[in-house]
Amino acid sequence: MSGDYDVAVVGGGLLGSAIAWGLGRLGKRVAVLDEGDITKRASRANFALVWVQSKGLGMPAYTVWTVQASQAWGRLASELKQQTGLDVSLQQNGGFHLTLGEDEFGQRTDLVKRMHNQVGAADYKMEMLSASEVKKSLPLIGPDVSGGSYCPLDGHVNSLRTFRAFHTGFKAFGIDYFPERPVSAISKSGGEFRLTTPQGELRAAKIVLAAGNANQTLAPMVGLYAPMGPTRGQIVVTERTMPFLPHPLTTIRQTDEGTVMIGDSKEDELDDRALKHSISGVMADRAQRMFPHLSRLNVVRSWAGIRVMPQDGFPIYDQSETHPGAFVACCHSGVTLASNHAFDIARMVAQGALEPELVGAFSASRFGGAGAANNSGY
Repeated sequence: MSGDYDVAVVGGGLLGSAIAWGLGRLGKRVAVLDEGDITKRASRANFALVWVQSKGLGMPAYTVWTVQASQAWGRLASELKQQTGLDVSLQQNGGFHLTLGEDEFGQRTDLVKRMHNQVGAADYKMEMLSASEVKKSLPLIGPDVSGGSYCPLDGHVNSLRTFRAFHTGFKAFGIDYFPERPVSAISKSGGEFRLTTPQGELRAAKIVLAAGNANQTLAPMVGLYAPMGPTRGQIVVTERTMPFLPHPLTTIRQTDEGTVMIGDSKEDELDDRALKHSISGVMADRAQRMFPHLSRLNVVRSWAGIRVMPQDGFPIYDQSETHPGAFVACCHSGVTLASNHAFDIARMVAQGALEPELVGAFSASRFGGAGAANNSGY
């Protein structure tokens, strides 16, 4: 723990792992400080989507950033497989958001129009389809499905295998991973950062705070700001079944192993100790209305998890003016944006500065002094 590093990444979840892997890929000496599996990882509550549609309403730059990430995911999956031999099961043949009833179809149609009308947003070709058009791609939909939106850039991966691939890549790049090393204090002296952990002090020329909700506490130690909102979600997983879902949905996806994941809850709290069965019931009911044959499947697992969500739903990327070399990264979409974090954020950190257009769009300065904003992100 006493060695010097080019960069210390605080947080070993999917966000921190992607950045650390990207820095190692550039030849930097990197340490990852992680609370380890004892922490409430956001990765436990992710849905493993590489998702573009509906993201960025209210912040056009987020649509551009998300489309860029989607287009780079194939490259990331290829490099991870070449380095580690692990296939992250990227499937990127488009995704759907299905609607039940005419009211939901109308609301989704309005959202699509608003997304397309944003000045400066990327064109990711999200379109509304009728139920008969959806049925051509998803023949097992039920009679309650009124249609939905489709985006050709959407997809999904095996997120656990992606996480494992990043950590396997750590070894190949010589990245030092320190589990169960929560950071309690950060200071800067003699041109280097000193990070205090229960197992001793670590020194690094630069630091990246990628610790999820803990960034809210860590960021002020280096003159940064990371206002987060409490967000909890639940996921239900069924037994394996026949392949029936060739495209992922916002709320339902069939994994490469054949199980079906259902999850579309969002609760404003940080207690994940118990499931709320009423919420799981609503999710299961909507899923079987979309695909009636799901009612015949057994549920094999269900859990709740804490998600990372900046107060307005959009990513935060910042660099410190008072502590040069300190960076912070917060986002809800750790899977979708993993390619950007591995290739772009890592490159900027290695160079010593975030690009002006990134800071201009995603700096926490947008929250002003109050640190609050409308929850307009997805």
